[in-house]
Amino acid sequence: MADQHRGGMGGGGGGGHEAQQRQPAMMTALKAATAATAGGSMLVLSGLILAGTVIALTVATPVLVIFSPVLVPAAIALALMAAGFVTSGGLGVAALSVFSWMYKYLTGKHPPGADQLDHAKARLASKARDIKDAAQHRIDQAQAS
Repeated sequence: MADQHRGGMGGGGGGGHEAQQRQPAMMTALKAATAATAGGSMLVLSGLILAGTVIALTVATPVLVIFSPVLVPAAIALALMAAGFVTSGGLGVAALSVFSWMYKYLTGKHPPGADQLDHAKARLASKARDIKDAAQHRIDQAQAS
């Protein structure tokens, strides 16, 4: 009887292995039930939201048609104002980044693109010297004649 009592409690031979196999099946069933409950409630909520949207559009459509001479220009004005604010903000950020780059360049730090700027400055200075020399040469020729 003691053996029977130990086997029933899972302390003996194959009783513990059987309980381990039931545990994953029970967890799987519990997970499936939880997922089905959550999915079903979300499906019901989405149906209610769809029905509410259709009812709201049905009620709001005549109001929108009646007030459309006012709403359409107002919407256009709001869109233009929003575009203006976004453009202004973008240009402001661009200006701040340019000022930051110029500050780094003028204080001797080496911001990205400084080498290209120095190369372009040297080329412009060289061309300016060439043009100055050519103009001076022509002035000297004109004075000599």
